[in-house]
Amino acid sequence: MDAADVEFLAEKELVTIIPNFSLDKIYLIGGDLGPFNPGLPVDVPLWLAVSLKQRQKCRVLPPSWMDEEQLEKLRDHERKEEMFTPVPSPYYMELTKLLLNHASDNIPKADAIRTLVKDLWDTRMAKLRVSADSFVQQQEAHAKLDNLTLLEINTSGAFLTQALNRMYKLRTNLQLPESAQSQDF
Repeated sequence: MDAADVEFLAEKELVTIIPNFSLDKIYLIGGDLGPFNPGLPVDVPLWLAVSLKQRQKCRVLPPSWMDEEQLEKLRDHERKEEMFTPVPSPYYMELTKLLLNHASDNIPKADAIRTLVKDLWDTRMAKLRVSADSFVQQQEAHAKLDNLTLLEINTSGAFLTQALNRMYKLRTNLQLPESAQSQDF
């Protein structure tokens, strides 16, 4: 799974839009959406909100956690804690990216939001690198990954897996059985 796959999963998250058109309920495999009435908020998957926004058929309301004060508190709390803290959405990074790329005119203080979410991401990635380094140095067999998002795991998973495989190979080469160490020809 790569970042595009994680973004695809994130597009199923519900966001609130205010449509500027009328349409009865839409019956989809994933569930019913609507009805759509001008000026009345309705929850839709992110993929639909982005599509409607691109066609200028709606206004997107930012999620409640996408607020400058809340994100500052979250970022500061993440910096103070040694362990990973819960994030407001399992897809906070993907939602922020997609909403700011396609509906930044609907999000108050969009530049500040972008910076705060990037700061939160950088703090969490630094914490993950330190945790992985400690994990490798202590030669642990397993790790507990509480409060990490799928994208964060995905970002570091491939590197960590390769590093652990190489360490395993190095350890097994160093621990050759006695019979293999000396051979008389």
